[in-house]
Amino acid sequence: MNSILQHDLNNFENILEKAKLQGIDFLNNLNTISTSNKETIDPKRHLNELGLGSEEALKEFKERLAPLLVSSPGPRYWGFVTGGSTPASIVGDWLASVYDQNTQSVTSQGGNSALIEFETINLLLQLLELPDSFLGGFVTGATMSNFTSLAVARQWFGKQFGKDFAKNGISETINILTATPHSSSVKSLSMLGIGSQNYTVVKTIEGNREALDLTDLEEKIKALNGKPFILISSAGTVNTADFDDFEAITKLKEKYNFWWHIDGAFGGFAAVSEKYKHFVKGWEEADSITIDCHKWLNVPYESAFYLVKKEHINLQIETFQNSNAPYLGNALENFNYLNVVPENSRRLRALPVWFSLVAYGKEGFQDLIEKSTLLALHFGNALADDGRFELLAPIRLNNVCFTLKGNENQEKVASFLTQLNDTGKVFMTPTFYENKKGIRASFVNWRTTEEDIRIVIEEMKTILENL
Repeated sequence: MNSILQHDLNNFENILEKAKLQGIDFLNNLNTISTSNKETIDPKRHLNELGLGSEEALKEFKERLAPLLVSSPGPRYWGFVTGGSTPASIVGDWLASVYDQNTQSVTSQGGNSALIEFETINLLLQLLELPDSFLGGFVTGATMSNFTSLAVARQWFGKQFGKDFAKNGISETINILTATPHSSSVKSLSMLGIGSQNYTVVKTIEGNREALDLTDLEEKIKALNGKPFILISSAGTVNTADFDDFEAITKLKEKYNFWWHIDGAFGGFAAVSEKYKHFVKGWEEADSITIDCHKWLNVPYESAFYLVKKEHINLQIETFQNSNAPYLGNALENFNYLNVVPENSRRLRALPVWFSLVAYGKEGFQDLIEKSTLLALHFGNALADDGRFELLAPIRLNNVCFTLKGNENQEKVASFLTQLNDTGKVFMTPTFYENKKGIRASFVNWRTTEEDIRIVIEEMKTILENL
């Protein structure tokens, strides 16, 4: 064994202890660590010949690289709908690295860690009050969850014409209808060979809404003259957390032939709350659903899951099966995630979610969801009370979309946000809504409190007075 590796092995416990203490120091100081910075390094570091060993590498990381990192798991990082990481989820994430499983099989001599994934999906279905008619699995984020679901939808579309698109390529124009798709869905269309511009936009409901207009949707369906199509709908749009009418779409599904996909990356968690579950009423009739865990479930990054109806398992296997690996046997009888998801290499991504669900239960996440929505309302009220800001849309759930009041201040919005983010006290993202430059704050982090809102409002007032 290499001498440096041998030394690390002999000193493993001490190395991990030092890494743990450094991690705890970061987490304990999230309130004071900047949410934004302009630190930089020269990334052309020379690769040393012998290696430094883990302790020296950890020391260099702390001194040279750690200053690049911001408090994105902290209570005032309100950009990108970014959740933090709960204690239980960190335990699960660390152990996923320690146990280092390639999670694929449920009946293999080489390891059956996929049973943990099966159990975690089952727990999530209970949390979201969805039936076990769905088969699910973990992927890296909403992009890959949308990609996985829409890949199966693409295969379904081909079968309506008696064709196998997975084997022979796309040979029919695929009809996509959607109103306010997230960029990750559009990106998925590009990666799937459908085309990022090859979808038909359905009008949104009048009156400051992002949800699709059912009348216009049905008109566009009728214009297809009976041809099949794929509908991409929203459970929580990014700007205003708006929801499509799933009960109405369910009725359309009784009349027309289409694949129904729901992007519920963060909004799907409305199902956890008695106050907000009406937003997703009827979504159990969808063919596929996308949900992120590193948003409102507050687990470390690179965690999302897809749900596809079990009745479509053959289509899913046709799409993703490793056809050049005959030793797998019958993919239906010998289930293996290798044959139903894009990745052949998969870490035990379910474990942080399993720990979170077991540790905090349904009530814990209901509290988190409802607290977040109350904080969003509190922030919106504070903006209104100031009088120099205006909401661009009603606060429906946990996102606050706002701007500087008055058309004459539109050219100041970008500068205002830059200066606000430069304080390092908060991070929010720019947006464009209803033909206006805006700012979006998303409340998903379990650490956020009313005190954080007070701190941010004070910073906003100071910058506005000096702008």
